[in-house]
Formats: sequence, structure tokens, C-alpha cells
Amino acid sequence: MSKVTDGSITERRKDEHIRINLEEQVQFPRLTTGLEHYRFMHQAVPELDLAEIDSGTVIFGKRLNSPILISSMTGGTERAQNINRVLAEAAQEARIAMGLGSQRAAIEDAGLAATYDVRAVAPDIPLFANLGAVQLNYGYGIDQCRRAVEMIEADALILHFNVLQEAVQPEGDGNFRGLLGKVEAICRQLEVPVIAKEVGWGFSPDAVRRLADAGVAAIDVAGAGGTSWSEVEYYRAPNAQHANVARAFADWGIPTADAIRYAREAAPDLPVIASGGLRDGIDIAKCVALGATLGGIAGPFLKAADSGLDAARKLIWELSTQIRIAMFASGAADIAALQNMPLLRDD
Repeated sequence: MSKVTDGSITERRKDEHIRINLEEQVQFPRLTTGLEHYRFMHQAVPELDLAEIDSGTVIFGKRLNSPILISSMTGGTERAQNINRVLAEAAQEARIAMGLGSQRAAIEDAGLAATYDVRAVAPDIPLFANLGAVQLNYGYGIDQCRRAVEMIEADALILHFNVLQEAVQPEGDGNFRGLLGKVEAICRQLEVPVIAKEVGWGFSPDAVRRLADAGVAAIDVAGAGGTSWSEVEYYRAPNAQHANVARAFADWGIPTADAIRYAREAAPDLPVIASGGLRDGIDIAKCVALGATLGGIAGPFLKAADSGLDAARKLIWELSTQIRIAMFASGAADIAALQNMPLLRDD
């Protein structure tokens, strides 16, 4: 089944998404990440030197200085290009990972490829290409996946699953039938690893198991508690009826802390990327202690990048410093120790 899409429509939607995320209140109204229920046991005698805390980790064979991922956000417009280049330059300086926004716009219009291509300013860090998994039911296949990877010289391809967002978009693509077999074919044929990513509502244990069986190399749980994309679509709605439909789902989803636990239990050998409502380095450290390899943050990076390179640098410094202090004050000398650190849970 194919669907012809006007690239200008996709481009306009990208700019709307940036504007809404920067200007409107699009957080979950009541549902939280669940991370607030966990805390570290403070160690007053850690027998560690803060200067020697090693927060480095490895993803897809590349070493990072800190377990931070700048989560996929945008691309396809001039404003998005500036944001991506700022974030990529800051990520390269700090040696952290970065995902690009959905590259569908550039698949539809090759002239937009430059808005995603940040490899020139980020030659060494892991970069993740990105396409919507549902597009495999609308004419996309291995060729489009390879184009997305080649466009940014990516180390992996994210296939994002945004069931609810597509459902509440008047122009959304709602046919998710038979996707697993197509995902499996991409995993088998593509030359780089495939990451399955939700966009803010989390994966159930069953979904994780089926994706693992299909051959994905990692799961980005992207749980609930941060940006609610149904709220974003509420602000894009063309009329009150569509707005009311979108707003009803404002608190839908699986909280991030639960989604990490589900992924670890359902596919214990699969790397987990934790995202969805993470707001500081302590949240990232908690996610690593719960079993994640990286912690992904989007909204705060979008706002920082919109202010410029210095703001993005400062945010990365703050996050990485918070992670190292959390490790130090809980007695974890390195990431391996942090991953085995028991957390206290408030019941």
C-alpha cells in the first residue's frame, strides 16, 4: 500500500511541532514518569574520589563520555537545521550520542537532506537515523531505510512507533497491521543496527518481546510522563472535534520507569535506552540503575538549542555533572557499578 505525500505538508508540520513544543504546555497533565518513586541510598562514606568517577559507556561499539542521548526531535526545515547543527556540535564536544528527527521529509524531498546532515560537525559520535515504522506500510522499504542511514552516515536506524500520534492526527497514517514482519525484514537486510523507539507512551512487555524476536538491536522505551504528543496534536487540531479527541488522551501511556522494567524483563539481553520525561542527570542515573544503557532527553535540548550553542553546552555540562555526582554520592565508581546499584522505592 502506498501513499503519496506532499513534502511541503510534512515540512509545515515539522515547523508546527517545533513551535508548539517551544511555546505551549504539552506535558502530561497528571501522569508522571514514575522515576520520582525511586531514590538512591546516600553514601556518606563512599571511599571514592569524585575526580575519578567514570561515567563513560559504550553503545554500538562507540565510547561515550556520559550515558546521555540527545533524543530524536526534528529536521526538514531551516529552523530544524539550525537546531540539529547546534545540538550535534555540542554533542561532539561532549562525546555523547544524538538521534535525528524523522527523515521522512527528506525522503520525500531530497532538497531537505541537508537539514539532517550533521556528520560534518559530529564526525565521531553515534548518530541515529530515524523513520516512522508505519511508513513500511505506505511504500517504504529497505531502500528508504538505507537512504536515511546514508543521509547522515548513521550508526543505527531508529524505527519509531507512534500509534497514538498517528491516530489523533487528522492526516495520520493509521495502518499498523503486519508491521512486525516488515520490521524483521529491515533488521535482516540493513547494514546497521535497528532501534525500536516509542515516542512518549512506552512499550508493553509483549511489544518488547515481539520486537526483540523481530531482530531489533535496542529498545528506546520512550515512556509517558514528559511531552504528550496527543497534547501537541491538540494544538494542531483543525477544529474543536479533533482537538477534543486528542485532549482525551493527554494522560495515556506507560510511565517511563515501568517501561524500563518491562523491557528489561521481556528482553534481558537487549540494550535499553530510557527516555520520556527525563529532566536532569539524576533521572538519567536512576534509569541506568534500573537497567538502561543511555538516558535520552529531548524537550530541554530543544529549548537550549533554540537559544544557541552555549546553552546546549551548558545543559550537557549540567546533566553530565549531575550524573557523576549521583554516582559519587551513591558509591558507584563507574557505569557498571551504577547498573548494579539497588534503588530505594517509595511505596
